[in-house]
Amino acid sequence: MKVTILQGSARKKGNTAKVLTWIEEELTGMGHDVDSIYLHSKNLKGCMGCGKCKEKTDTIGCVQKDDVPEILDKMINSQLVIFSSSLYFWGFSAQIKAVIDRTYSLYTNANQPDHASLIDGQRQALVATGAGPYEDNAEGMFAAFGRMQKYHKAINVGELFIGSCTTPDALGDSVQQQAVEFARKIVS
Repeated sequence: MKVTILQGSARKKGNTAKVLTWIEEELTGMGHDVDSIYLHSKNLKGCMGCGKCKEKTDTIGCVQKDDVPEILDKMINSQLVIFSSSLYFWGFSAQIKAVIDRTYSLYTNANQPDHASLIDGQRQALVATGAGPYEDNAEGMFAAFGRMQKYHKAINVGELFIGSCTTPDALGDSVQQQAVEFARKIVS
């Protein structure tokens, strides 16, 4: 299976990156083709809401000149996309949010009988880390992610939140086991 990981954390070696390393190692070990994209190093612009992307229904169609169209193209060519982010003020980091907003260009006629999506049927998963607990903290991020699949016409195959994070070195064997089990779950 072709898998794309969107690393939305600003810290290349932070808690989210460490959890993703364990997931990627497990997926690769299972024979999957994994492409991990560190978004913080990319040129990412926010959606302008211009609607130009809706003029062409069979391509991405975004008129902006940055790295997002290439990322969206990799998403289109993947059977599984893992979105990831550290928790920033009860939501996604700016890096992953820019990409999520630009996925607007991947579908047309939402909530209409002729609703179409370039990623129809794609498997999608979310990995998030945060310093606090899930309750009264991460629910908004996970609710937004769940709603996104309706518009993408995608399948939410799993969500993983690792809370009470301090440093990557403090993430122990139990977190590694959660990551490995999550990797197995999202491809089964």
